[in-house]
This record gives sequence, structure tokens and C-alpha cells, in this order.
Amino acid sequence: MAEGGIDPAMPQTENAPESSSLYSRHPQNYVENVSMVISTIMTRLGYGEEIRRWRIKKYKMNDRLSNARPEGVTEITAGSKAEGLTCCFENDWDILFVLNDVLCVEAGTHIHTIPDDIDVFRMDTRVSRVYPGHCRLLQARPAQTRYKVILNALRDDLLSSSLFVYKFPTPITYSGIEDHEQAGPSWPGSFMGFLYFDRVQALRCHCPSIMQRWAARPRHWPSPVIVDKVVSLGAYLTPVGFKGSDCKHMEWRMCFNTGETELVNNLNITQAHVYVMLKTILKDVLRPCKKEVTSYVIKNIVLWQAERNPQNKFDTQSFFHWLHDGLRELKTAVATQQLSYYMIPERNLMAASGLQDKQQSKWVADITDMMAEGPRVILRLEKIRKAIVASPEPMLWFSKTRMEMLELEYFNRAEKCRDQSDAILQKIKGRQMKILMEVRQRMLIEGCAFADLMDIYEGILM
Repeated sequence: MAEGGIDPAMPQTENAPESSSLYSRHPQNYVENVSMVISTIMTRLGYGEEIRRWRIKKYKMNDRLSNARPEGVTEITAGSKAEGLTCCFENDWDILFVLNDVLCVEAGTHIHTIPDDIDVFRMDTRVSRVYPGHCRLLQARPAQTRYKVILNALRDDLLSSSLFVYKFPTPITYSGIEDHEQAGPSWPGSFMGFLYFDRVQALRCHCPSIMQRWAARPRHWPSPVIVDKVVSLGAYLTPVGFKGSDCKHMEWRMCFNTGETELVNNLNITQAHVYVMLKTILKDVLRPCKKEVTSYVIKNIVLWQAERNPQNKFDTQSFFHWLHDGLRELKTAVATQQLSYYMIPERNLMAASGLQDKQQSKWVADITDMMAEGPRVILRLEKIRKAIVASPEPMLWFSKTRMEMLELEYFNRAEKCRDQSDAILQKIKGRQMKILMEVRQRMLIEGCAFADLMDIYEGILM
């Protein structure tokens, strides 16, 4: 192993900017200059490094406040909110509800070191036709005091994932939160009709052999320190079987939510912008109807991209090169119906996607067209297009209002005190109202149509 953890024998991808097909179609200086402009626009739209780190900090604080109450579960913010890459009302707020006193372990794990008050299950991955990244759970040692949902989901010492979902009580909700109809393993909900939640129950999982196989891969990224941290964060099991399995009601899926959050949070700003832009292209251009391709596929493309290439290649000027490279990987995934899961490469994220031939052909053609467009591909995205057309000075002023910061402060304060008459909460509300009035006045000066304050409120936080 060479210095820095790079294996000299590791295959290298030929994607240095000088050799990219992107530059054979478009002048290199032009592409690099537009890359730098887009970096500035992305920052003003709320995807800059400063606001990203601030969001990460605030959502972590919200988790700590939520978990200060002894309720038998640990709440973990996951997905784009934990990654600091979406505004308050942009995308769902994904939350894991993890049972505190249940642990799932790999076969061969000595359970005598696990405290007696922990319900222990063994992960069985050797059962025929259990898809990679999935397992069944066999009771290894019951705790004296057990969760009712565990007892109700047991069938002959096997824990049923479908019964676990069906028997799990509705997650604890608070004033102003409306619960929606259950969707698979998740409990959707919304707050004030603006902020949408997606809450999923999970169990802790101890799988050192899987984590060590991931850690042992030769790589350019992340650093050994971050690799060790990801390993220490462990894994979770969610009650989701493989779509194509005859026994999916008994299967559980391995997830690495906290580890993946740590990985995304260690992407540099160019990598983060590529990630956001690819997700926007998926949502606004390809527009999957039945989750044939998800933002999770995009995340895995970006993580593989980061691991396989030297970090110093990801600079502001190379943004469009890496966006082009990401589109190429997405096109390959759609065309071949194959994309290896970053944490467990044996699992194909495109398996059982339900992608039909006609849709597959259209998406391959659409992505091919986008790759040929070069930097002009961003004009397909309404939010980016409006930001380009907008006058820089009002946009800069608007980006500095930072009402989102007040909103997250409000969430955390409300979580801490649970008293709507709290003086600090009232001050935050007062400051928000002042900002809304300032924004409306500025909109009138700029000749914008009159907007209701609630519409402005929602728009700022989208």
C-alpha cells in the first residue's frame, strides 16, 4: 500500500479534464469559466460551504435535543438534511427511529459480552435466495423486558419485517404535525403543509466483517481517519425486503445512514455541487414516476466518483467535467440496469427497479443529449435558469437574508422548551416577520407581482 492508502496497482479512471470528451466538444477555457460562475450561483442559492456546515450543526443539535427524552428510541436525521444540502422546506426530512434495546449481530459474534437487557438477534445472510445487503433475523437471546412490537413480529424465532412495520406504533408527533397514510416501511408526515417528514423504524446492526471489507478497499478517498470513523458508526437494519424475493416479508435491509452522512459531509464543495446538480437533473428532467431511479442512486455515483479519483482533481474549475462524468455513470446504470452499492458492492441498486424498455431508451437518449450540451445543460433546470437570469445584486441581497437560519433556530428552541410563549421563540417569530416584510418590499421595488406573506415564507425556505 502506497503512502496515503493508495494502491499503485489500483485501476485508475481516465477522466482527467484534459482527456474528457466534454472538452472535445466545448473549449476548455469556456467550460472552466462557466464552472466557476455556477459555483457562485450555487452558493447564492443556498448550497455554499458555510450554510452547508451550519445546517449540519443545527440538525445534529436537533437530534441531541430530541434524544434527551427517555422514550425508548433514538431519532437520527438522515439524508439530505443531515448532509446540509437542502433548505428547510426543500425535500423531505428523513428520520430514523432506532429501538434502543435491540441489537442485531453477525453470525459468529459472541453475545456473552452484550448486556442482558439487550434483545439480541443473529443476522442470517446464508439462507438461499437472500439478496446481498439483506438478511433474516433469528432470535439469539431475548431480553427480560421486551418491546411489544418485537413480540408481535416474532414468528418461530424469526423476526418478520412486514409485521414489525404493521405492529409498530405511529411515531411520536407534536403539535402542528399531521400524520399521513403509511407508505411501505415509512410514516410520512407534514408540518404546516410545508415541511414534509419521512420516518422509518430501524434496528441497530453490528456487522464488523462487512464494515472491514469496505474499509480495506484501495481508495483515493476518504482519508483513513474518516474510514475509521465510518466503521465505528456501524449499521442499521430497516424492515424492507428485496422487491423480487418470495420471502421479502421476512427480510431486512442493511443500511449505513450515519456512515454515509459522514462520507457526504466530507465531500469537498465541488463534489457537493455535482451531487446537488445531478439530483436536480434527476428530479426536473428525467422525472421518475415510481422511483425507478432515486436520489440514492445519485449519491452512490458521487461516492464512487470520489473514491476512485484524486481529491485534487475536484476543484471549482472542473465542476462541469465531473457533472459530465456523473451523467455518463448514470447513463451506464440506466442502460445496463447495474450499479454497485457503495457500501456492499455485491448489491445492485438497479435490481428490481421496474424500469420499462421504453422509459429506459428515452432516459438513455435524454442523458446522451444532456452530455452533448455541455454547460448549457443547466439551462434545463428552472431554479438554476432563473438564478442566471436574475440580476446579481438583488440575488446577493436575497441570499443574505438567511431566514432559514432563524427557522432552524426556531425548530431547536421549540424542541428544547416546548412552550410557544417562550420569549426567545417570540423574538425569532418577530425577526422572521420583519424579514418577510423586507423581502416583500424589495419584491415590489423590483417590480415583482404582489405576493402573500405565507407564499414568500414558503418560497424563501424552498
